[in-house]
Amino acid sequence: MMSLEIWFAFAVASTALLVIPGPTILTVVSYSIAQGARANVPLVLAVALGDSTALLFSLLGLGALLTTSAFWFTVVKWAGGLYLLYLGIKLLRSGVQIGGIEKTAGGGSRWKLFLNTYLVTALNPKGIVFFVAFLPQFVTPAANVTQQLWLLAITFVVLATINATLYALFAASARRFLTSPRAQRRFNVVGGTLLSSAGVWALLAKRSV
Repeated sequence: MMSLEIWFAFAVASTALLVIPGPTILTVVSYSIAQGARANVPLVLAVALGDSTALLFSLLGLGALLTTSAFWFTVVKWAGGLYLLYLGIKLLRSGVQIGGIEKTAGGGSRWKLFLNTYLVTALNPKGIVFFVAFLPQFVTPAANVTQQLWLLAITFVVLATINATLYALFAASARRFLTSPRAQRRFNVVGGTLLSSAGVWALLAKRSV
């Protein structure tokens, strides 16, 4: 059984890493700025499911494959990076029309927010490789390794969900102060720039040696 001290150390280390914005958080902030509070629930759910998927891939061996295979790492990296760039450019090109927020408030739009954020989170090869390298550092070989890995994975997903929620709430709250069409257009530009930057960041990611 994992000791409380080791679990706490993992929680602290994970929190410190999560606070630093990566592609997933940049996506959450971008959509929260562009869409407002209505986007918070699908975004947070997408982060939770996306991190769970990435962790599951890691535990099932995909992380080891991405660590050892430059080809597959590159394939997944480019798929995720190009998708982020596509989302960023799309947001940059979207003009704000009168009543634009209301027009995009349909269920389909929320589903797209969820799907886009989920794919960005789940298709981050560096995240999958990170889990493979990070989680074992807090595992005690003498105890049940599988149980420890699942405990660490669940802890990380919970912390990541809380982190994404706080970022989304902050971004959505900041958006409320400026609701004019010009301000909304600027938010789209900022959000699109963040997403595009995250895409470039993902494309430049290198495998851990």
